[in-house]
Amino acid sequence: MVNPVKRVVARRLRRSDVRRAAPALPNGFTLGNLFFGIFAIVSASHAEFARAVLFIVLGGVCDAFDGRIARATGTGSRFGVELDSLTDAISFGLAPAMIIYYSVLDREGGAWWLLVFLFTACAVIRLARFNVMQGGTPKRHFQGLPSPAAGGTLATYYWFSQTSFYNQTRIADLPWPDMVKVLMGGLAILMITNVPYPAFPKVGVRTWRGLAGLVVVVGSIVGIFRYGREFFFPAGIAYVLYGLTRAVALGLVDRIPTGDGLDDGADDDDGPSTRRGRDVVVGRRRRHGGRWVRLVPSPDADTRPTEREGDGEGLRDG
Repeated sequence: MVNPVKRVVARRLRRSDVRRAAPALPNGFTLGNLFFGIFAIVSASHAEFARAVLFIVLGGVCDAFDGRIARATGTGSRFGVELDSLTDAISFGLAPAMIIYYSVLDREGGAWWLLVFLFTACAVIRLARFNVMQGGTPKRHFQGLPSPAAGGTLATYYWFSQTSFYNQTRIADLPWPDMVKVLMGGLAILMITNVPYPAFPKVGVRTWRGLAGLVVVVGSIVGIFRYGREFFFPAGIAYVLYGLTRAVALGLVDRIPTGDGLDDGADDDDGPSTRRGRDVVVGRRRRHGGRWVRLVPSPDADTRPTEREGDGEGLRDG
């Protein structure tokens, strides 16, 4: 018969071993992302571009799971956040840029390697800013184009360029080498802008947001199985344009005055709080003290601005 004391001690030891080993799982996925990023660079240097793009995609799969596993197991840490960013700088910054350099830019001659520097530098800056402002917290939006989206879109261009749709239609006549240079520079700049891009949607059936996320996920899976390598690059471009178009549209809406914000009468009874300039009301926000702030209606219907700054898009929702 097993001694009960020994059984309890062995159980506690097993539990402590599991706790110590748990952080290795998400960090293992992160290092797997790094492995695929390095392998992509090596493959691109040997002109194996299709394989190099595959490694970028596999790195993206690892990157999609490491943070979720860390949160599910309660092993998230500052170390993991920093390790993930350092890895992403290589896998989604340097590696995609090197794939495009070897497959497109190197054939053009000149100093186009500077685009590799620009893309990588913007990815590093974007990741450093993310760690300071959003790292380790749940979010609905990213501030700036996420580096995995930028790197994945850039890298999968090569896959797209090898498809029959690319080579047997009129789009093959477009000046793609010049367009790729513009695309590379544009993706780099978008990474360091404040354009909000939606995070990976939560899937569910109880809310409209969850249903929309379910449609996106199912549609992506169907698109991958239906179109294969033709799907990734157009999907990446659609994501890039969606965030950019949405930001421009919201910016235009913010400039459309509504309500009584543009009352130009000179004989109003505004109090001392508006002596420095009349407030301009736009939707549910007010231009107050040189910045946009939300309006929170009070019980007496007197709308007063709160002290919460931002563009109201929930960039740091918990």
